[in-house]
Amino acid sequence: MSQVSARIANLAISETLAMSQKSNELKAQGINVINLSVGEPDFHTPDHIKEAAKKAIDENYSLYTPVPGYLSLRQAVCKKLESENGLQYKPEQIICSNGAKQAVCNAILSVVNPGEQVIIPAPCWVSYIEMVKLAEGESYIIHTGIEQDFKITPAELEAAINPKTRAIILCSPSNPTGSIYSKAELKALADVLAKYPNIIIIADEIYEHINYTGKHESIAQFENVRERVVIVNGVSKAYAMTGWRLGWMAAPQWLAAACNKLQGQYTSGASSISQKAAEAAYYGDQQCVEDMRKAFMRRRDLIVKLAFEIEGFKVNKPEGAFYLFPECSYYLGKSYNGKVINTSADLAMFLLEEGHVACVGGLAFEAPNYIRFSYATSDENIIEAMRRVKETLAKLK
Repeated sequence: MSQVSARIANLAISETLAMSQKSNELKAQGINVINLSVGEPDFHTPDHIKEAAKKAIDENYSLYTPVPGYLSLRQAVCKKLESENGLQYKPEQIICSNGAKQAVCNAILSVVNPGEQVIIPAPCWVSYIEMVKLAEGESYIIHTGIEQDFKITPAELEAAINPKTRAIILCSPSNPTGSIYSKAELKALADVLAKYPNIIIIADEIYEHINYTGKHESIAQFENVRERVVIVNGVSKAYAMTGWRLGWMAAPQWLAAACNKLQGQYTSGASSISQKAAEAAYYGDQQCVEDMRKAFMRRRDLIVKLAFEIEGFKVNKPEGAFYLFPECSYYLGKSYNGKVINTSADLAMFLLEEGHVACVGGLAFEAPNYIRFSYATSDENIIEAMRRVKETLAKLK
């Protein structure tokens, strides 16, 4: 008899990937679906990065790589952290992984024991909670809303901490909300966490460069918590390299060593070609990053303007990433042709099947009254998608 382990049976399927798959299935049937569910840039990897990868192939970078990554790449990451963030790290504190997702999971698995808690501000990325489950830990969710720009306060953080707390995951800029913690807001959180020396801070900064505030701020800049911060980042969002699967962490040396040990037992090092491409990304001209950031900011302004025109949506103006996360409870309980919209997941499916726009219900992000749209697509697609959304939602009574 086929029977999976309880560990796998208890895991949820990634709702973002599931909606993207359903969108692709409809497209395969010839239906014109606009996909606003996927969390990846729609740009191509810059040419100088692709050329570096081709050169690496020609130079026979085809052998297993060191588990934490090539020394040359880890040095490039250290240089980036120093020049862009004012942070000093040594190469032995850098672990390169198969995407930033693996880096987050490595950190959780390396510090969380069964029964220990991880504080997760919500709305949150769909995989955090499932990763904590893999570690047999417990997620302690702090729910926030659009009225507070989806950010927790120091008082809310203090109230969540208890003797079982082992870690906190902060994502800024945020998936799914696009919210960004300012330097002052991060300092206030750091001052709370400084009182609890056993708590590890996992700072997911993968959207660092898709930032409309002028400057990225990292909680690792504060000396009172610096030695307990794990920065997670990578090349996927900033350089349009999602498929290259190259992320990294910068961590206290003891934790980097633990993650190196863990990764060595289940994936070993990341792709040799992707690593050489990532080196070119960090050492090369950064104008490509700025060009993409400007395009995303223009699209942000466009989708916010159009969403404000949709009856029942409560909308804020995201400061980073490429997501809009409107409050949509106005439509819950309404129906069309006998189909009742009970949840935001129902609403997302209704928009896909009736309006042919793919998005993701907020329930997957621990925010049941919200819905996520990715604007990592063309202006034309955004305009048409929001027209369809407005027209389709008007059918609900």
